[in-house]
Amino acid sequence: MSVAAIAEGRSAGRITAPLVAVSDTIAAVLLAADLVVVCVSVLARFLFNAPVEWSDDVARGLMVGSSFFGAASALARSENLGVAFFVDMLPPGVRRTVDAVGALLVAIISFYVAFNALKMGWLTTGQTSGSGLPLEWTFYPMGVGAAFMTIFALETFGGRPLRDMIAGIVAAAVIAGLYLVWDALAPASVPSSQTLMLVGFFLTLFGGLPIGFALALAALIFIWVEGTLPGVIFAQQMARGIDNFVLLAIPFFILVGYLMEANGMSVRLIELLQRAVGKMRGGLNVVMVLSMVLFSGISGSKMADVAAVGSVLIPAARRSRQNPGGAVALLAASAVMAETIPPCINLIILGFVANLSIGGLFVAGMLPAALMALALVAVSIIFGKRPAASGEAEPRAAVSGLWTGAIASFGLIFMIFFGFKSGFATATEISAFAAVYAIAVGSLLFRELGVKNLAHCFVQSATRSGLVLFIVAAAQSLAFILTLQQVPHEVGDFMLSISGSHGVWLFMLLSIVVLVVMGSVLEGAAALIIFGPLLLPVAVKLGIDPLHFGVVLVISMGLGLFAPPLGLGLYGACLIGNVPIEQTIKPILGYLGLLLLCLLVIAFVPVISTALPHAMGY
Repeated sequence: MSVAAIAEGRSAGRITAPLVAVSDTIAAVLLAADLVVVCVSVLARFLFNAPVEWSDDVARGLMVGSSFFGAASALARSENLGVAFFVDMLPPGVRRTVDAVGALLVAIISFYVAFNALKMGWLTTGQTSGSGLPLEWTFYPMGVGAAFMTIFALETFGGRPLRDMIAGIVAAAVIAGLYLVWDALAPASVPSSQTLMLVGFFLTLFGGLPIGFALALAALIFIWVEGTLPGVIFAQQMARGIDNFVLLAIPFFILVGYLMEANGMSVRLIELLQRAVGKMRGGLNVVMVLSMVLFSGISGSKMADVAAVGSVLIPAARRSRQNPGGAVALLAASAVMAETIPPCINLIILGFVANLSIGGLFVAGMLPAALMALALVAVSIIFGKRPAASGEAEPRAAVSGLWTGAIASFGLIFMIFFGFKSGFATATEISAFAAVYAIAVGSLLFRELGVKNLAHCFVQSATRSGLVLFIVAAAQSLAFILTLQQVPHEVGDFMLSISGSHGVWLFMLLSIVVLVVMGSVLEGAAALIIFGPLLLPVAVKLGIDPLHFGVVLVISMGLGLFAPPLGLGLYGACLIGNVPIEQTIKPILGYLGLLLLCLLVIAFVPVISTALPHAMGY
């Protein structure tokens, strides 16, 4: 989400507030229905040997609908991810005009998605999926969700001062008019559609347009300029980007993260770690690293992990008179370390787009994460201080049932890893049962998860997963355009030629640099979706193990995501810890430097990533 949105938590306007409630409800209900469908399907297959043939199609359709309604709710609350670093440096008047143009573009893109998704639903009426379900059931919910997005975007634009709205409309019209005049008077000198697409993407991205919309606009610029592709292809590709059963693991693991926070499991785990190692030298920092290890191994949602750990330990760092900027920097570095701890969402996304074994990626990421965790723990102990004797760093309130909570949490970890190894269920099915397990623990064992809290968890999860999956959908539409232009082939040939003359090591270093840079500019999922399929085939041709290379890509992306000054993840950690980003720059650079050294070791010592997968048959 944008930094301002996390800080402000703005609610929707008076006009659309009822619509936001409707959007929240629909997104949450569709997510809950998805959970029921997946669980019932697995139980029917396992207990009665009677697979539910339509379950996959229904689950995917429900996910597409939930994602777009969730994305609409996120848009209404201004929670979309965007790069604000550059626009913050603009003069106030220019900044207002740029913001107005961005708000107008969001409304235009949302309307284009809604119109073409509904049109696609009408065109597919009467057609059915492999299991016999109507195809329009996928596109109509998507179109209605995008229509909600359009309404929310228009209200955001209309809520600006009239002068700013006029300035935004005029600026957008001038840009479009200049292109049309240029194309009419000197068509031979007009830049290619590829160039316009690239320029439009970076201008809007650095202008603060939310990342998902910047990706979608890049694809639309090509479609509009070329004029050969119908708009329904754009909507079809967006739906195709998330219409996959594997990606259902994303909203379910995000749900697990929110449930852990609501059912008391998070607090119990952190408290137990504080009592176990909190009194040692640098103990609070060690607790922070270990907490991120445990939470990333359960919830899969990075920002949910950061919020759960940071909301408890950053106040504890303040009470112990520790530098809060250093604590937030370590929190961000721990999130980078945890990028390859299963069931990380980015591993799931990479496995999906690059056609890699998700279970294999999960196993391959464990030793690299352990290496980085040990490095962070060692630094925390060496440079850390013992907590104050007064015990001010202790939590303010005791938490009962610590060992019960720990056992329940480790039971969830065991369920996830046993499910993958045994082959009992897929990543999506395991994530669904993990969510059910978290609900049962919170409501029956801890008795802290009431109906209201449960409903709130589903709404939050649907909104957060809608944000992520909308970016995935937009990135898929751009990836489709890049494929049409044979960009993957050209990139592959270029990288192969460089590696052929200089060695595989140069390809590995270039891949790391590309993902670090693009990870800082784009949200992690978008960087992996675009560059994963481009680079992985080249790596395979050069003899690099794909699981090993996938782990290197994900860690590189994580370094960029939390690197100043652009890293969106770092801004999120600072806002959760209520610390200005300036206070974190110096310590985070030290931590990221350490993690970069670990990454280079992982990249050039492949056995760290491949030993466990090979031993376990992946």
